[in-house]
Amino acid sequence: MKPPLNVCVVGVGAVGIEILRVLKERRFPIRALKVLARSARPLSLDGESLRVEAISPEAFQGQDLVLFAGTEGEKGAAVTYAREAIRRGALVIDNGADFRMDPKVPLVIPEINPEDAKRHEGMIANPNCSTIQMVMALAPVHRRFKIRRVIVSTYQAVSGAGSKAIEALEAQTEATVRKVALPPSDPLPQTIIQNVFPEIGSFQELGYTSEEWKMVRETQKILHDDQMAITATAVRVPVVSAHSESVYFEIEHPAALQDLKGLWRQTPGVKLVEEPSYPMPVEAVHRDEVFIGRVRQDPFIKNAFSCWVVSDNLRKGAALNAVQIAELFLTP
Repeated sequence: MKPPLNVCVVGVGAVGIEILRVLKERRFPIRALKVLARSARPLSLDGESLRVEAISPEAFQGQDLVLFAGTEGEKGAAVTYAREAIRRGALVIDNGADFRMDPKVPLVIPEINPEDAKRHEGMIANPNCSTIQMVMALAPVHRRFKIRRVIVSTYQAVSGAGSKAIEALEAQTEATVRKVALPPSDPLPQTIIQNVFPEIGSFQELGYTSEEWKMVRETQKILHDDQMAITATAVRVPVVSAHSESVYFEIEHPAALQDLKGLWRQTPGVKLVEEPSYPMPVEAVHRDEVFIGRVRQDPFIKNAFSCWVVSDNLRKGAALNAVQIAELFLTP
């Protein structure tokens, strides 16, 4: 076991807060903890007082591990500061989408492709939340029976869009109860209370959104199979936390339902929920497992199956997976 590390968390939104919780819960060996954001301010987390410092290049000096959980994009923290943290000797784990498809940056789910993490050049990317839970379900099946086709529809919680999206759902819920005019939906593109809409991210080529393309390209990269045919429809639903997915897949080699269930029972991080019960987001919140249920064989297509996958998007879909990546480096 390596000695305790100087650990820095960048961002105190929904994911950043959850990373801080997971580090504490898993007793990650920390010598000194630094929390950075755009501005300095006090932070109260689960009864503990923390000091948030204003981010700057000098703030990364002496840090061993830096976990980015802030804003994505050209002006985001990782794009602005990740290379600076690496230059000063830190291992960077980025939760955002900015570097996931960079061929020099490993995209890692520790239960699935931990060996890829060892090939890093200073940075490792955390996959998208919807990708993580789907790949946790599909990877053991793919390695045993070779998946050739996937069709997935997601039912994604508002926490995937950040703290302000949670506030928007709560405000609209209160307005609905009080029977007054609904407040704005920002940062969500549509009213979310008593509604669902198939728009997560920006619309891109062929009419698919960026969230849908993430699921396609990230899955192919993690599984090292750019021939896997994946079609995704990403939908936002009025749930605070935990994403759900309806996943249909076709395999090349024959398998029975019990073969698939047997694989999932043996897969670390996966919990098979046997019929007649099924996993629901309300039960997955604050849980680390990826839950799989409603496993069915297609009655018309040979070697085709469907399942229902649920996971807390802030835990395994973000914070937990990032900390698990860091844990890969705790032993020499």
